[in-house]
Amino acid sequence: MKNLWLFLVRYNAFFWFVLFFTVSLLLVVQNNRYQRSAFVNSSNVVVGSFYDKLNSWKSYLALEETNKNLAQENAELRQQLQKFILADTLDSVQIADSIEENRYRFTIAEVVNNSIHQKSNFITINKGSSEGVEKGLGVITSNGVVGVVLNVSPHFSTIQSLLHPDTRVSVTLDTTNVFGSLAWGNNVDPRFALVRDIPNHVKVQKGMKIYTSGFSLFPKGIEIGTVEETGIVSGESFLDVKIRLRTNFSNLNHVYVVKDLLENEKNLLETQTEDNNG
Repeated sequence: MKNLWLFLVRYNAFFWFVLFFTVSLLLVVQNNRYQRSAFVNSSNVVVGSFYDKLNSWKSYLALEETNKNLAQENAELRQQLQKFILADTLDSVQIADSIEENRYRFTIAEVVNNSIHQKSNFITINKGSSEGVEKGLGVITSNGVVGVVLNVSPHFSTIQSLLHPDTRVSVTLDTTNVFGSLAWGNNVDPRFALVRDIPNHVKVQKGMKIYTSGFSLFPKGIEIGTVEETGIVSGESFLDVKIRLRTNFSNLNHVYVVKDLLENEKNLLETQTEDNNG
């Protein structure tokens, strides 16, 4: 303690200088519009640079998982390519529906902010209206569903995560024609969700895969997860199924924004049908 006191006494002039210099700088910034503007702009540059470096380090640390996901996606694409190659060798050729093939447009984006431990979780991506992103579009990864675009600016968009109590996705159970509604609800674990409104006569087994039905914003057949727990009774005629989500929300780096090019046409037709029935 004595040594600390001697140190402060010996260098007190330096500490007083730092104190008065700091106070003077704050007064100049506070009372002069130009200096205040320059200080704010400089602070934004410093903070932006810091977050850019931080995001670069986070991306670097997640390279192994990212490469694994890219390799898996490439494998799936190669498998689809093999199907076309095999089909081309057959005597009879099956013509695919070109309209259905070109129905969806995918915009790749980078995740710049993400929450997974809140009651209502959101994600920010670095693509906005200038890249064609719109409110209400679905967002996926190569490993499943991420959420729905909530708000859009020219260069950024916020996503209402699948880990949000208001997010609903129409899904179907593998090997069945049964549909349900996937919801995170009040779950506190980002690894799991619930599929609701499954008729209680349906035999659901652990390990069954859950896919998007194609009735909502997402293309049909995207794998969302696998059944983890069955027999959760939610009513007299329905039960809930707990599933393990395929998407790893704690390690999101890149996502795909999905635009259904026929969505407006479908909505217009359904609106006209409702008006006629009304």
